[in-house]
Amino acid sequence: MDAWHSGKTLVTPGACWATHFNTDRKSNMSYAIVGFGAVGQALARMFARKGIDVTVASRHPPEALAPQANAIGPMVVPKTLKEALDADIVMLAVPYWQHREVAKARASWKDKIVIDVTNSLEDLGGVPSSSVIAQTLPGAQLVKAFNHLPARVLAEDPAINGGRRVVFLSSDDESAAATVAALVEQLGYAPVNLGKIAEGGLLVQARDGIWGPLIFQDLFKKGQ
Repeated sequence: MDAWHSGKTLVTPGACWATHFNTDRKSNMSYAIVGFGAVGQALARMFARKGIDVTVASRHPPEALAPQANAIGPMVVPKTLKEALDADIVMLAVPYWQHREVAKARASWKDKIVIDVTNSLEDLGGVPSSSVIAQTLPGAQLVKAFNHLPARVLAEDPAINGGRRVVFLSSDDESAAATVAALVEQLGYAPVNLGKIAEGGLLVQARDGIWGPLIFQDLFKKGQ
């Protein structure tokens, strides 16, 4: 059984929240990060570290993002929001309340994989924030991931002392979850699938002003 550790504490995950999944990934997939603040730039560093091309965009024109993008590396390419949303996988790294603005920028979200990196402390009536975002992106395959760690940690190399930093993910679409898990592996992290958003996914959701129990938990998987 896999062992996980945070600092000096070893944790063995139970089957109730750590599930196995296929990590076969599609070839020639394109990636985009929408939102280029601290979190968006940390995500961009993940791709640059592995030499993977990624488009970045925000409400600002591409030329405004160029200095930060160039500082990260040549694999990070600023584009317009409309152009970025043509990517196969879109990482939503904007403040939660901006998701509706992004949703309106594309006519159809059918079969688009969207990774929800946002967090919200708004009172959403007990509904997970990712479920609210999914309603504004009809047809999209939404996966919650990369949201449980602060930007400064996301920007760090995930390989430490022979282990890999854990990234939790949850989705109501098993195929999309497997695709995102493969990307997580490709970026050098250890994916842990928490299951559906309304179930295990609540462990990394913010709802009714309360953080889920796995928010800010910086865990590592030892070995392979």
